[in-house]
Amino acid sequence: MNPIFPGPIDPGSRLAGPAQASAPAAAHPRTDLAVEAHATVQQALGAGRQVPGVNTQEEQRGNVHISRVHIWSREGEQALGKVAGRYVTLDAPELRRRNREVQDEVARVLTDELARLMNLAPDDLVLVVGLGNWNATPDALGPRVVANLLVTRHLRQYLPQELVGHLRGVAAVAPGVLGLTGIETGDIVRGIVTQVHPRAVVVIDALAARALERVGTSIQIADTGINPGSGVGNQRAGINESSLGVPVFAVGVPTVVYATTIANDTLDLLVDQLRQQQKLLDVVGQMDAADRQALVNEVLHPSVGDLVVTPKDVDVMITDLSRILAGAMNAALHPGVSKEEMAQYLN
Repeated sequence: MNPIFPGPIDPGSRLAGPAQASAPAAAHPRTDLAVEAHATVQQALGAGRQVPGVNTQEEQRGNVHISRVHIWSREGEQALGKVAGRYVTLDAPELRRRNREVQDEVARVLTDELARLMNLAPDDLVLVVGLGNWNATPDALGPRVVANLLVTRHLRQYLPQELVGHLRGVAAVAPGVLGLTGIETGDIVRGIVTQVHPRAVVVIDALAARALERVGTSIQIADTGINPGSGVGNQRAGINESSLGVPVFAVGVPTVVYATTIANDTLDLLVDQLRQQQKLLDVVGQMDAADRQALVNEVLHPSVGDLVVTPKDVDVMITDLSRILAGAMNAALHPGVSKEEMAQYLN
């Protein structure tokens, strides 16, 4: 039992891909973040009831709010529409202000959470995979992070004795996307794992959020692996322990939201402001969240389809986030190397 995530673990509940929810699809929010899925289900259940098969914890560290969601049973998988496992979400709204001190604080917290979740031995070889399309800025987070990593697998045999034990063996790759390579990303990663034999794999990807305020300000890490493209409805083969044969950890940041989600949130605000002024608004106000989302989808889908929206300053956002994630990954994977030494090696 992990003290960070109290509660029993059902070893038979792990799935090779996303959980197949028994509830209608509209009941699950269109989000990659387990904390958002849990909040939606919890709101539907009411404050006095807990989501079955799910444990949660919250913690505040300075400017960073930490939410831990542990899905430990099939019932929890079905309730949230997520694979059983541990999900840790860091929320730092101050990242919007591009405050360097807050960015460094987020990187330090992320380093600690990564180290605790991965629990690697000093000699473990790690493969880092930067998922995404480097030609599309909102999807370029993974390749940008990989470009700033300290990779050492090819250097370990040449290290001086004083550095042995300080630099962990790290390999990294940005395999691109199916539209660029013609090869399923999962197949590329599986082939590399077969040849390199890492002890663990870390995948980094851009995600989709339900709440606009989480774009660029939330970071999720999980021990469940990932399904590339699932956040924007482009489901690819899973990259997880079942498919690769080694533990797979996922790190992601939401960079987009669905246009229909924004429309639904706008509708909620209008209902709150004008509920008593028109009968139509009274009718809409009595609809639950799933029915309102279904209504918005029905009205907007013919014209906007699965349109996703990203901030206008997404290029700056991706640059900042890639620096934060790469710094945290370097510190977590090479704990014996100081910040100054890290900068020297990368230069």
